[in-house]
Amino acid sequence: MAMTDPLGDMLTRIRNGQQAKKDSVLSPASKLRANVLEVLQREGYIRGYSEDSTGKHKALRIELKYFEGEPAIKHVARVSKPGRRIYSGSKELPTVRNGLGITIVSTPKGVLSDAEARAENVGGEVLAEVF
Repeated sequence: MAMTDPLGDMLTRIRNGQQAKKDSVLSPASKLRANVLEVLQREGYIRGYSEDSTGKHKALRIELKYFEGEPAIKHVARVSKPGRRIYSGSKELPTVRNGLGITIVSTPKGVLSDAEARAENVGGEVLAEVF
């Protein structure tokens, strides 16, 4: 059966992996997923990610990050879903926890955090929120 929301699946794998105190999790590879992981790494929510081609299909190995035994990501949620897409201009981008979290946005200039999108003055599809 085809997966309807690949990005939501990856975010759920990260959430479940951190609840189970895993060091890393695997997710099928795609450009969008790699771009979202790049933003999470730049913002300090994950240690890193790498391409893993040991199986039949390419996968991304996501290195999870913990601080004093607690997960670095307290909350990760998909905002724009396949059934209801959410778009926002650069001036209306939502802030998460008064700026303590980030919103991940897919823009014409690539996948960016909300702060980077405001600096570039671009809007786009609001993919997820993380804090």
